[in-house]
Amino acid sequence: MEQNNTKGGFKSLLEILLVSTRLGFTSFGGPVAHLGYFHTEYIRRRKWMDEKSYADLVALCQFLPGPASSQVGIGIGVMRAGVLGGIVSFLGFTLPSVIALILFALILQGLNIGDAGWIHGLKVVAVAVVAHAIIGMAEKLTPDLKRKALALFALVVTLLWQTAFTQVGVILVSAFIGYLLYKQHKEENQAEVHFPISRRFAVLCLGLFFGLLFLLPFLREATSLSWVAMFDSFYRSGSLVFGGGHVVLPLLEREFVPTGWLSEEAFLAGYGAAQAVPGPLFTFAAYLGAVMNGWQGGLLATVAIFLPAFLLVYGTLPFWNSLRRNPKIKGALMGVNAAVVGILISAFYQPIFTTSILAPIDFAFAAVLFSMLVYWKLPPWIVVLTGAIGGWLLTLL
Repeated sequence: MEQNNTKGGFKSLLEILLVSTRLGFTSFGGPVAHLGYFHTEYIRRRKWMDEKSYADLVALCQFLPGPASSQVGIGIGVMRAGVLGGIVSFLGFTLPSVIALILFALILQGLNIGDAGWIHGLKVVAVAVVAHAIIGMAEKLTPDLKRKALALFALVVTLLWQTAFTQVGVILVSAFIGYLLYKQHKEENQAEVHFPISRRFAVLCLGLFFGLLFLLPFLREATSLSWVAMFDSFYRSGSLVFGGGHVVLPLLEREFVPTGWLSEEAFLAGYGAAQAVPGPLFTFAAYLGAVMNGWQGGLLATVAIFLPAFLLVYGTLPFWNSLRRNPKIKGALMGVNAAVVGILISAFYQPIFTTSILAPIDFAFAAVLFSMLVYWKLPPWIVVLTGAIGGWLLTLL
């Protein structure tokens, strides 16, 4: 695959760009829906991969932290045209929503949204959506008592000591405990799948992923550069999220709202806009960066939050067959996954719940929105619209 001649390679890249850009303009509905769109376009229609390889790739991306659907898109690009194919596939799928959200942020800066009732409605929506995302993650990632205890440990520690170092420390401790508890844990073996990336390049990517994760908080403390602090916050948020983009919401809110980088109102207006555009919800970072530092900030935030996804996909593809058969590594990751649930519950309580549910009627409204999302299974954009209108109506009472 990587040995294509230049013309053939360019043709493959152009094809990937055109197809992924079309998906970037039309893929509404969150990560599960995105995987469905990918399957229809890449597997059924174009037959770029067989069903088994696609299932394996989806399994790998669910296994890694980061935006799962974006990582699957990167992986398909890699399978089709090597490392560059992954980058081109990502750009096509992501840029439409990045550009839309940066433009929205620049337009919004001229408006006063501080006292708008619809913003309070969006705060209540955030409570319902994030609660749903966390419940789903907890069922999947903390099924037994030991992992529930790990999640509780992470919840208590990160709630009481809210620093950049706390999260990384909790992840390390949980990885070690998970290794001790689950190193004998075995799962059924699956067929092998081969990816066109060298192991040397993969090791470099993994080294860079962990190096940045641990070095950026120290650089942030050692320098007073705002862009380093911003890059660290987005990179860490992108490194600690498993599953859908909604799960990144509490992490980003804790990083930027209490520290005064942007207001709660601006944060939630952008969240509402992110629901209205196609593509991955992680592009919400582009909006946040643009509110804080113009279009340059939007691009920096996008690079920072998606960089872990790239480094992990490129770093693990060649080792995927060995990784999933190694019970010690699986054990450490099971511990990390459990801790992430606790970190998210902690960030959900403070600041999302405490700044949104201010009266009994807010909690009642959140329960209605939660039911719309979970039991009636309405699309998130309808829930967001209901929240915005409901928030405005509540101010009239």
